[in-house]
Amino acid sequence: MADFDVPVLGDHPLCSVPAIKPGAMHGLKPFAVNNPMHNTDLGFPGALVENWEAVAVAKMGELLGKYRSLQVFLDSCVKCGSCTDKCHYFIGTADPRNMPVARQDLLRQIYRRYFTLAGKVAPGLVGAKDLTKEVLDDWYSYFHQCSQCRRCSVYCPYGIDTAEISMAAREIMDSIGLGQKYTNEILGKNIKIGNNLGLPPPAIRNTLDGLEEDVEDATGIAVRFPLDVKGADVLLVTPSADFFAEPHIDGLIGYAKVFHQAGISWTLSSYASEGANFGMFLGSYDNMKKAATRIRHAARELGVKRIVVGECGHAWRVAYSFWNTLIGPFDFLDPKYPAPQHICEVTLDLIRRGALNLDKSANDHRVVTFHDSCNVARASRMGTTPGGQYSIPRDIIRASCNHFVDMDPGTIHDQTFCCGGGGGLLTDDLMPVRVKGAYPRMQALRQVQQEHGVNYLAAICAICKSQFLKVLPYYQFDRDMIGGVHQLVSTAIQLGTKE
Repeated sequence: MADFDVPVLGDHPLCSVPAIKPGAMHGLKPFAVNNPMHNTDLGFPGALVENWEAVAVAKMGELLGKYRSLQVFLDSCVKCGSCTDKCHYFIGTADPRNMPVARQDLLRQIYRRYFTLAGKVAPGLVGAKDLTKEVLDDWYSYFHQCSQCRRCSVYCPYGIDTAEISMAAREIMDSIGLGQKYTNEILGKNIKIGNNLGLPPPAIRNTLDGLEEDVEDATGIAVRFPLDVKGADVLLVTPSADFFAEPHIDGLIGYAKVFHQAGISWTLSSYASEGANFGMFLGSYDNMKKAATRIRHAARELGVKRIVVGECGHAWRVAYSFWNTLIGPFDFLDPKYPAPQHICEVTLDLIRRGALNLDKSANDHRVVTFHDSCNVARASRMGTTPGGQYSIPRDIIRASCNHFVDMDPGTIHDQTFCCGGGGGLLTDDLMPVRVKGAYPRMQALRQVQQEHGVNYLAAICAICKSQFLKVLPYYQFDRDMIGGVHQLVSTAIQLGTKE
């Protein structure tokens, strides 16, 4: 099935150092675009700008001046090794360059050469290097073998955030014309059209009309999927995968059923139908702002009272952590909802208030486990309750089905592993590293499947769902076992009986 080695489940214990394979993933890289994101001429192969070395060093200096944390991270590492066995890509690939500390050093050695006195005077003594094409090639390979999941930062005694270093490296590369084709083109569609797929309004409306017909045929109930409705209470922004692909679309059906039964007026926006924001994968706050600004404009134009974000990990992280700075303040919304809400917050609140009629037995054919998506578990919060990002989705699952097994019993949830496909790596160019990076999650899944008969893996992230759809078969799992939390809600909710 694969033209590369797939790790054998149970080959070695998790969180142990695998047998080292130097250079195992050297040269694996995504296709490049020939211009940085601010240029609209997107294509490939990559072409560096004139005097790229000087431009890259200048960009690094700009980032060091703008983000004090970046310099602290580059100065702080003492090579203690706490992060060594914490990266799913290192565990899966055994390439030592995928140790978080080694990946950081790719940027650190250039920082020391150009921005420290020791590196300028005696570079060889402090591990400093000139920025050469060879070094740049290593950057492009290994900084695109980091999903920015932040698991290593949980274990770092100095709190060094490899994700911030990876984002900085990618922004530097993008500034000299070495942007990733997959991420840049998706972001370009979002900024120009309003969603990652480049769907025009008629295509969105046609999809929603089809969903209305499907739900009415299945339930006998007319559930609406509104678009561009002014004066609605809620503007829903959700990943565009929810409009066209299984299992994502079942989540959108679940949202609609929840709003319908609770009597909440809501709408999608054809101008800003996308919740995801790939600007974060470039480390580019300017482009994050461009994509997010469409959402602010749509909310104001439609006159909604609150904004709700669908099941997407990095969409929620950007909304929770960055929107207020990028596109705030939200003083035009209802004062009761001054910040965006996650759809899971909304649904659980309705469940607790008895506003939803759920029949858990409707999901009795499923034994469910849950994957904590990194951008929710480690990079944001949900609700006002401490630990809500862990408890809220699990409470919804328990309210929607009778058979739930936690994939990581006794584990602190911010220590769980990444799916292996985040951070802008969800491209077939990088399938070997995606499959190998998924090894720890597949190991945990195999254990709960063998012990408890788990046949449904729930996640609240579109990228996690897409990643698992692709990699599950490599590990001899049924690809159809992946789904969303609101797919469970959609099955359990009782709207009425079909005549």
